[in-house]
Amino acid sequence: MANLSGQPYPERQFNLSGLNGITDKQLEQHYKLYAGYVANTNKLNEQLAELIKAGDTLSPKFGELTRRMGFEYNGMRLHEYYFENMTSSSGTLEAGSKLGTALAGCFGDIETWRTDFTSIGKMRGVGWAVLALDPLSGKLSNHWITLHEEGNVVGFAPILVMDVWEHAYTVDYLPTERAKYIDAFCSNIDWSVCEGRLP
Repeated sequence: MANLSGQPYPERQFNLSGLNGITDKQLEQHYKLYAGYVANTNKLNEQLAELIKAGDTLSPKFGELTRRMGFEYNGMRLHEYYFENMTSSSGTLEAGSKLGTALAGCFGDIETWRTDFTSIGKMRGVGWAVLALDPLSGKLSNHWITLHEEGNVVGFAPILVMDVWEHAYTVDYLPTERAKYIDAFCSNIDWSVCEGRLP
């Protein structure tokens, strides 16, 4: 998984000021956490490239760094999807839209999908709730991803990503108020971005 191009991954900038129920202070802390994933991904890439060049690919160090890369890299990418799919000018997901039609085809209607998605987000534990597309069947399904690299389904494309690690909301809400954060998140979804992730 190492990136041997020598080009570091860039830390992306997001301007989400003015979200409903998610303060700028919360976002500022979250951006810092995201920056750490980018920095660690780049550092691991450098270390792995050195081991590969040295022919040291069967060592325990190589194995552990490679495993850690899955956590850091997916942490970086999941945060990018998360920040991308929010906006302060969120609208309503229309039933007749491309995404609304796809959700109805897979879940019966948008409300059934929403209940399933938010219920996954409310499960005990830290992780992510993700609406994903199976490119082979064209079906949409909701998933729980635990430690960034645990729970990702091979080949599935993220359509909507919601961070439900406590760092995503504890500046604004108590740890026991995850449901309030989920309501806030859902009121800030950028449906045009999510729809643009469909083929």
